[in-house]
Amino acid sequence: MRYRFDDFEFDSKDLILHRAGAALAIRHNEARLLALLLANPHRVLSKEEILNEVWQGKVVSEQAVFQNISHLRALFGNDAIKTYAKRGYQWQRPLGEPITELRGNNTQPQVAVTDTTLPVRHSGAKWLGILMSCILVLFAVVFIIQRDEPEHASFALAYLPFEGAQADEWQLQDTARLDFTAVTTLSAAHFRTSQELVYPEVAPQHPFILTASARYVDSLWYLTFWLKGPAGQWQGVLQGETPQTVKQQLYHHLNQPVVRSVLQNPHSPDLKLAMLTQAHQAAPEDLVLLGALVSAYLDVRELEKAMAMAEKLAVLAKAQTNSQQLGRALAYQGEILLRKNLVDLSLIRLDAALEALEISQDLRAQADVWHSRSWLYHLQGNYGQVKTSLLRSAQLAVQAQDIARELDALTYLSIMASKNHQDNDKYLYLRQAEEKMRGYELPIYHFAKVPFHYAIFADKPADKEPHYRQVLEYTALTPNHWVAQASRKSLVRYYLSEGRYAEAQSLVDSVSPDNVQSAYLAVMYAAAAQTQAELLPLALRAFELAQLSGDRRIGLDVALLLCQMPIELGVNSDFYAQYISEHATPDWRTQNAAQLLALNLAPNSD
Repeated sequence: MRYRFDDFEFDSKDLILHRAGAALAIRHNEARLLALLLANPHRVLSKEEILNEVWQGKVVSEQAVFQNISHLRALFGNDAIKTYAKRGYQWQRPLGEPITELRGNNTQPQVAVTDTTLPVRHSGAKWLGILMSCILVLFAVVFIIQRDEPEHASFALAYLPFEGAQADEWQLQDTARLDFTAVTTLSAAHFRTSQELVYPEVAPQHPFILTASARYVDSLWYLTFWLKGPAGQWQGVLQGETPQTVKQQLYHHLNQPVVRSVLQNPHSPDLKLAMLTQAHQAAPEDLVLLGALVSAYLDVRELEKAMAMAEKLAVLAKAQTNSQQLGRALAYQGEILLRKNLVDLSLIRLDAALEALEISQDLRAQADVWHSRSWLYHLQGNYGQVKTSLLRSAQLAVQAQDIARELDALTYLSIMASKNHQDNDKYLYLRQAEEKMRGYELPIYHFAKVPFHYAIFADKPADKEPHYRQVLEYTALTPNHWVAQASRKSLVRYYLSEGRYAEAQSLVDSVSPDNVQSAYLAVMYAAAAQTQAELLPLALRAFELAQLSGDRRIGLDVALLLCQMPIELGVNSDFYAQYISEHATPDWRTQNAAQLLALNLAPNSD
């Protein structure tokens, strides 16, 4: 049976979903649940019935039902499925005339939900059908990855001269699917330190920019590359005995459709994870893809799966005698253990990562590991080691000629000094960072970090205001820089608390509401100065953008706000309450404890 609604079409037999002719990714159980809802649009389906029909006797909690309902709402909109308190769920969108598929003389419709009353002897066919459905869903995911790229279209990339290498050795040659253009008027170092200003200028002509750094150590060439696109960045490390060998690896990696897709279009963390999972299955020996998959699992806080993939990366790296990737795998494991609050084990993994990275003299990655160690020592209350680690990180960054990493280590050290009540150090290293910025003649938006830190150090909101205002002056040409967004948010919150609505509105109106940070500013202002009817569409839009960008913090803040809105406005409060239940961190719960308690959303509440 094929169902049509809005611009979607769903095949309940093969469990494949299309939108405007393009296949969409949908998990198997979600597809089965969708089939059940569409087959029963005129009645409310209880959780018990859904569990019985979709999971067919498997032992799962009611949470599984809600999670799948949430994913379907993310696809079709929150109003597509209505929740009836203590009763269940019902499909709400109008359906077109269903199309029944005919097979020979059999005129019975093919039902997506497996009939649990079938005799046992048919179980093999049943599970074969489920397996085939899963395979079809995976093919749909592959289709998504490749749908924006015509079969014979080239991936056009501009590349800047590689650092640390002779230009003639590292010229890139066009392939059947890669179209390279050398850009010699811009250096890789300048591009990285001025990217916020430079990329918007070159993007209309060269939307994908490749930069790289090469080095020769103990008879091996090592390449670290970065790729910038409209929707984000991609990076990786490669190694080989000759530049030609490394370039062939680079060509093979860049041919992976997922690389272009991630860079070209924004994707939610869940969809990006699905795409990378499928890409890894198609190219299991590509260690760069595997590393990206580890990061994707970390982004969605699936720590056990992230650890499994990090261990797999370590095993493959050892098999390939790839010290760079082994070091990164161990660094990933250190980060995962830190998130599990296993500080001592995390330090052991980071020590092992440094040993591996020293073999390939990967200074940037070593700097990152030392940076990570500083936080572990902070948790142990050892400021001396915090300082030593960050100064070592800065030193390695200088050796690698990586200005951004050097400045990040120094400014972070000023923050760590402040946290540890080391007043002399907090100003000393912030001044050092500022002097470095002047010496490197960096664009002015880099200097915005200095007043931003002074704002952090100030005790009273009124004392923070002039520093935040200076940040916005320094970032006038780069309003989406993270320090500008954070400063604008703090100022709006301060102005609203003081009743300075005109100044708050001026800041809200100064940026285009096309990203989650800007959209949340509009929500903050509306919540304080406008009616709830005016607030609702802004809040829904901000929540949508938070899901797309993976900004869980804003997603939680907006979900809490929506839970407090009147029922008569039609807000699906149980959806947002469940979102909070699934994603709230201990820190966020502590900061919002009073509101959660008032809404009966505190942990262990009935």
